[in-house]
Amino acid sequence: MIDYRSKTRKELERLMESWGESAFRGRQLFRWLWKPGLSGLNEISEMSKSLRARLVREGFLYDLEVVARQVSSSDGTCKWAFRLFDGSLIETVLIPGDTHTTLCVSSQVGCAMGCTFCKTGSMGFFRNLYPSEIAGQVLAVMKDTSQKLWPRNIVYMGMGEPLANFENVVSSIKILTNELGLNFSKRRITVSTCGVAPLIPRLSKEVDVGLAISLHATTDELRSRIMPINKRYPLKELMAACKQFELPKRRRITFEYIVLGGVNHFRDDARRLARLLSSIPSKINLIAYNEVDGLDFRPPTREELLCFQDMLVKRGFTAIIRKSKGCDIDAACGQLWSNFSKEKGRKEAVSPG
Repeated sequence: MIDYRSKTRKELERLMESWGESAFRGRQLFRWLWKPGLSGLNEISEMSKSLRARLVREGFLYDLEVVARQVSSSDGTCKWAFRLFDGSLIETVLIPGDTHTTLCVSSQVGCAMGCTFCKTGSMGFFRNLYPSEIAGQVLAVMKDTSQKLWPRNIVYMGMGEPLANFENVVSSIKILTNELGLNFSKRRITVSTCGVAPLIPRLSKEVDVGLAISLHATTDELRSRIMPINKRYPLKELMAACKQFELPKRRRITFEYIVLGGVNHFRDDARRLARLLSSIPSKINLIAYNEVDGLDFRPPTREELLCFQDMLVKRGFTAIIRKSKGCDIDAACGQLWSNFSKEKGRKEAVSPG
């Protein structure tokens, strides 16, 4: 059976041609698939009954099921748990801003990277998401919210490591940015990686999107301890890969830096961070650690956070403290999954494909 929403526009054009139809039918199908109001293939009124019957016979329209939704009373952040066809759960977060909203999407069920400060990292890895499940999060949110809350920016920063699901992530980006579909701007899509170095240059050759690096430490010793991926791709190799990432003019790589209280925000950390990024067009997002039950880290004090920012600014960097949102809900990655799984039982909540 064909998962139509996992197909790019070009793939649907080739499919229709293989059925003896014109490529135009593939473009027509793609446009209908990504209408937020479409609920069934028989609703595609521009196609003949015989073609619609074949579409139903040979494939399916995949919609994600909303099983939990939390909305922050303080800032409007909204988090969904979606159930997939095999019973697995994923999370998606809509973050409101002053002028726009940002949607944080997942790329895997669970995560194999094992970062010690991340709730998702403690879940383990179950499977990669299909393109229809990645792009489908955007469509599901658009269906579940008013048009005023539709996202403008999309960040691949949810559950999972996007570059470990490279082909499906790239396909989902091509689907989301196609002008016949949801037509998101490539400049408003960012892919975040914890450091799968060999695939960073390749990403820029496949799709023109922003890049964010989850850095969080300035020495191999500390980074390997809190982010096991560093044992395979240490900082020197990661920075070399970032230098090979093809950036359009006036664009920069974002380096995400979770500030862990008493761990990674001292003067030597600022000095080493400045040295690491000295030849890379960059900006630094400082994120105060969001405390999670069961993980042995604490948030920084306000003074620690501001002091670290000041040290970086004095060294000539753009260092922005990212405002923490959704503090009154399970906003940290993996929390809603974890709590929902406890309530419903692990066997029901997760089935590894």
